[in-house]
Amino acid sequence: MYQFSSKLKLVSIALLVAGLVLFAVGYFMNHSIDDVKVEHMMEAVHTAGHTSALNSSELVGPQDHEAHLEHAKMQIHNQPLAAIHLVAVFFFGLSCAAMFFYSIQHVSHAGWSIIITRVMEAISGYIPYGGAILIILMILNATHNGHLFHWMDPALTDPNSDHFDVILFEKKKFLNIPFYAFRTIFYVVGASFLTWKLRRQSKLVDQTKSLRDYQILYRWAVGYLVFFGFCSAAWAWDWLMSIDPHWYSTMYIWYSMVSCLTSGVAAIILISVYLKKKGFLPQFNDNHLHDLGVFLFATSMLWTYTWFAQFMLYWYANVPEEVNYFMARFEHYYWVYLPMLIPNFFLPLLVLVSSSIKRNYKVVCTIAVIVILGHILDYFNMVMPGTVGAYWKTPEVLILTIGSVLFFIGLFTFIVMTTLSKLKLIPTGNPYLKESEIYEYPF
Repeated sequence: MYQFSSKLKLVSIALLVAGLVLFAVGYFMNHSIDDVKVEHMMEAVHTAGHTSALNSSELVGPQDHEAHLEHAKMQIHNQPLAAIHLVAVFFFGLSCAAMFFYSIQHVSHAGWSIIITRVMEAISGYIPYGGAILIILMILNATHNGHLFHWMDPALTDPNSDHFDVILFEKKKFLNIPFYAFRTIFYVVGASFLTWKLRRQSKLVDQTKSLRDYQILYRWAVGYLVFFGFCSAAWAWDWLMSIDPHWYSTMYIWYSMVSCLTSGVAAIILISVYLKKKGFLPQFNDNHLHDLGVFLFATSMLWTYTWFAQFMLYWYANVPEEVNYFMARFEHYYWVYLPMLIPNFFLPLLVLVSSSIKRNYKVVCTIAVIVILGHILDYFNMVMPGTVGAYWKTPEVLILTIGSVLFFIGLFTFIVMTTLSKLKLIPTGNPYLKESEIYEYPF
């Protein structure tokens, strides 16, 4: 049994507290911004010569000075909620994607990965807690205490309103608050139940060593693959793409899901190597690390493919209302938009392409950390432009984002390692355990 060390527990709690303190500082700094300062910030953006709208909402309704000022105030005061939202969705998606990887192993009857199944099960322990945070964020937005989702404004679907938006009026059968709330609860409850069921059935297999019980585990894994396949697409629509409800992409759901899958593999690597170095998982060896490195490399390349496919098709078509999504990021987010390719594509490509390097614990773990941080930056680019707009290059956004990242890393570490301490690290009832213990990569 793994024992959650007091040192690591202290580190995770310290990250939690540091994140809360930084977020509180950023929150009060943000709420100290008055209307006069907002107007100065708005004028500074306009005089910079960048005119591309960062959200379709900026192009609908009155276009006078007062309307622009009201919109700028909303975007600036979105900063705290947007910082929480992007990290909350990322870590929830990472945990669900780790269980997607877990389910693939069982459904494909893979033998090499059985040694690390408990690591993946422990990561799933975060899902109900991370999901609860997302439900709280949903309630804040649905009650209009947050304004991340422009389409929630009832005036936009009122034909008698000056702000009437015909596109949102046509989409309101899907984009309406009651249905959105139901879907959010369904995603969280569904993922929490299925991952609990998988952990419970896996424990039962250890106790009975019955092939029949293992077959039931297999069936639940198939069920989770179906659930994740549909819901990971749907929550990408709801939690990310609907931030700019006029824009849509058929590649977006794969793009956002693969970002979480890559990060999930990176998290599995870090936890497995940590257990190996602490002596709790001696069965984990260079061959298992190599294969995890292969998946980290492969998913990084898949993410790059989806990123480029989405970008290239829109850029080539050059349809104004579609390409504006990218133009706005080039104009206002050029410091972080294209540079995110370095941690998410170039470094994994240059380092992990070598088979021998994928057996180096320090190098693979370093790339895993870089990949996770790089994909948090990716989610920053998904969420911030449509919610905060051009008002992101401020101390408040930096402090709020760092605070949110530290808080969720601390929370994730605490929950996952606590869950792991309650599990038997070696799944002795799994019929493929022997294959995993003697596994050796043939090349």
